Amino acid sequence: MGMLYVVPTPVGNLEDMTMRSIRILREADFVLAEDTRTSGKLMKHFEIQVPMYSHHKFNEHKTVGNIVERIQSSEHHVALISDAGTPSISDPGFLLVRECAKKGIEIQCLPGATAFVPALVSSALPSERFVFEGFLPQKKGRQTRLNNLKDEPRTMIFYESPYRVLKTLTQFSEIFGKERSAAAVREISKLHEECIRGTLSSLIEHFTTNEPRGEFVLIVGGADNEHTKEE
Repeated sequence: MGMLYVVPTPVGNLEDMTMRSIRILREADFVLAEDTRTSGKLMKHFEIQVPMYSHHKFNEHKTVGNIVERIQSSEHHVALISDAGTPSISDPGFLLVRECAKKGIEIQCLPGATAFVPALVSSALPSERFVFEGFLPQKKGRQTRLNNLKDEPRTMIFYESPYRVLKTLTQFSEIFGKERSAAAVREISKLHEECIRGTLSSLIEHFTTNEPRGEFVLIVGGADNEHTKEE
């Protein structure tokens, strides 16, 4: 029986790619990529010449069965990557990992790049306990999710696109309180990486006058943290 390797890829700087990740990709029988065009640049940079196939949120329900069967019925070692970061963390991959586990296929997830860990640390908000919420629903269920987090005592982590940052921060302010401590970290591990710390109201003011650009991680202090409580 083959094996599934879950391989993190850099969220920014290509130097963040580990030596082991490069070796695993080179030794794989084939690579499953979220976007073969994006991953093709990575593969070319590290001179990795292995067949690639698309595996993304729009086709994974249809292709997962065939992939699992190929791994199970052969000695194929398959590597799963996403456009950036660790597959299955706000990226495709969970379905394949789950099905491989059900079939008794060995799974190895390599340690490596993911956006929320450096964002959490650089936010300077409490990091010993936190909740990762990823991307919020854009419409249905969004308000309910946020209302359920109103009294969450742990630091909260969200992913957001630059086009919705201001809207999301405004919603946070309305539900969590405008003086709740927060940080907006963008373009992690890239040339223009930046961390803006303050309160939700100050972040709203900042991005009202400064157009949000790049991919964002929003960190919000928990409700019972002494530095985030409203008087």
